[in-house]
Amino acid sequence: MKKSIHQFIEFFYFDFFKFIPLQTFKYIACGGTTVMVDYFVYYTSYYFLFFEESISFSHHTLSPHVASSILSFMVSFPVGFLLNKFIAFSHSELRGRVQLFRYALTVMSCFIFSIFFIKLFVEFFHFNPKISKVLTILIVAVYSYFTQQYFSFKVKGKQVNQGSE
Repeated sequence: MKKSIHQFIEFFYFDFFKFIPLQTFKYIACGGTTVMVDYFVYYTSYYFLFFEESISFSHHTLSPHVASSILSFMVSFPVGFLLNKFIAFSHSELRGRVQLFRYALTVMSCFIFSIFFIKLFVEFFHFNPKISKVLTILIVAVYSYFTQQYFSFKVKGKQVNQGSE
């Protein structure tokens, strides 16, 4: 399966994209897939699971956009880690548990930023929740790229190797 995914991504690595290193192209493909999974879960849970209504439990109430963000995080976290570990950064020499720990730290910071920005855009600026989610994804994606590249899957003081399997 891993080899098939590598071949599929490399199939789209045309001459037009040669200015982007293959490893970065794979990161973009994996990140794009993770974002699509995240947005799909967010959208479907917001409109079809939570029905655009607040969720109450015990003495706490969650707005539908925050509840949907939490659910989408719970699905996209393992998808993103597995894609990054086995596809985008498969040459990383770090042990899997170190990668997972660093990935978790990075993703938790991304999650906190996501909640902050989604609340800011929806509750403070009164943007549409769907548009707010897209803006949040774009902001957090830039941050995520740099932290994954230089922290989560870093190799012994340098960037991970370029190239394919």
